[in-house]
Amino acid sequence: MKIATWNINGIKARLDGVVTWLEQATPDVACLQEIKSQDEGFPSERFEELGYNVAVHGQKGFNGVAILSKRPFDEINARLPGDEGDEQARYLEGVFSIDGGVVRVASIYLPNGNPTDSDKFPYKLAWMDRLRDHAKNLLKLEEPFVLAGDYNVIPTPDDVHDPKAWEGDALFRPETLAQFRTLLNLGLTDAYRACHYQSHQYTFWDYQRGSWQKDHGIRIDHLLLSPQAADRLQACEIDRFTRGWEKPSDHVPVWIELNTG
Repeated sequence: MKIATWNINGIKARLDGVVTWLEQATPDVACLQEIKSQDEGFPSERFEELGYNVAVHGQKGFNGVAILSKRPFDEINARLPGDEGDEQARYLEGVFSIDGGVVRVASIYLPNGNPTDSDKFPYKLAWMDRLRDHAKNLLKLEEPFVLAGDYNVIPTPDDVHDPKAWEGDALFRPETLAQFRTLLNLGLTDAYRACHYQSHQYTFWDYQRGSWQKDHGIRIDHLLLSPQAADRLQACEIDRFTRGWEKPSDHVPVWIELNTG
């Protein structure tokens, strides 16, 4: 079972590229972030023509997440629990049947948190608290699950071209990294790190300052696996070639292969 995540930075601007990549990569499940579309404006028909079932949790002009799946949804849950007043569309979860059980997949667009002297940084940390609490509850189910998405977290200095340049940024602040480690320490596995030891492998390159051409990137798109999913992990790769396409997203897809029988 191939499961992918991709922050597409706007479905209107990136639709043709997403369709091209889906036709080439053929993931079973694709988690999209930052679709920047309300539910009714999302072009579900284009993906249904490719054989995908579509679930969307959108928001006008900002944020928004979607899941495309070649398998029917057994269950769909929108919004991260823990704050009924949070109206930002950043979390969508789907459950799918596999041989002998189910697999649960979430599409996550974790808050950026900048500028750190605004209310955006406390919101980011509080959102990570809620994600940790939700992951704790999911672990009690003892089923394979994948928390996939744009985490806006640079986990280590090995995941950024120039660590000093990112000091003080919400993506690399000590508080952010501590929260991310706490999440991993629940027993989750960073799929890419489980498969690759090489440093300086990136999933995001800014549009400015020739970042792509100079390979000045950061790794902020992650797939975190429950123990039951990690036991099934066969591969994890970054499709960095899409960053060189015409009208690219500043992020690229990351995907895993799970043995689901």
